[in-house]
Amino acid sequence: MATRILTVEDDERIRTAVRMALEDEGWTVIEAESGEEAVDAFAGQPADVVLIDLMLPGMDGFELCRSLRRTSDVPIVMVTARTDTHDVVAGLEAGADDYVTKPFQPKELSARIRALLRRARPAESGRAHVRFGELEVVPDEGVVRRNGTEIHLTKTEFRLLCELASAPGRVFSREQLLERVWGYDYFGDGRLVDVHVRRLRTKIETDAANPRHVVTVRGLGYKIQT
Repeated sequence: MATRILTVEDDERIRTAVRMALEDEGWTVIEAESGEEAVDAFAGQPADVVLIDLMLPGMDGFELCRSLRRTSDVPIVMVTARTDTHDVVAGLEAGADDYVTKPFQPKELSARIRALLRRARPAESGRAHVRFGELEVVPDEGVVRRNGTEIHLTKTEFRLLCELASAPGRVFSREQLLERVWGYDYFGDGRLVDVHVRRLRTKIETDAANPRHVVTVRGLGYKIQT
């Protein structure tokens, strides 16, 4: 079945250009010009990746992202005309996996989507079942439990946790995590790592403000502490 991309953009010219670029890659594109239309489109035909413009009329991109995240862990790319750090971080905090800034090159967008699709596949089999404290990570099953209760993570959050848990005590730099988790080697942004670590902590830590397991090593990166 062809990969389905839902693109949400109120500017018809941009929406058409994005659709043509993505169709050239062989993907099926569904278009929506508002957040409300996108919610209905996704409910009717779930997509493999969703591209969301931040500045939508009515339901904006942030709320649309939060709405989709309530029921799905579909990979989401935020599209923004702004380079403001607050907007980027707010979009990632709303649940986006990545972002691109207008104007962007079609090849860059396609490369990011391909990376997202690779990450959306199941984790490699044969990775070790890991326990640290009250947490249990089962890569082959895509499961994380705390005190026996399953915790829901997005695919990106799960891959990030698995990567850190693959070598407890080892410090991973942001650059290493961008390459291993996001698949990016030259256009990645360290904020992707920082925001996803914060989101991960809110889900797996008893006190996210004082994490016991996903620990920051100042100036170096992050590690799992058992």
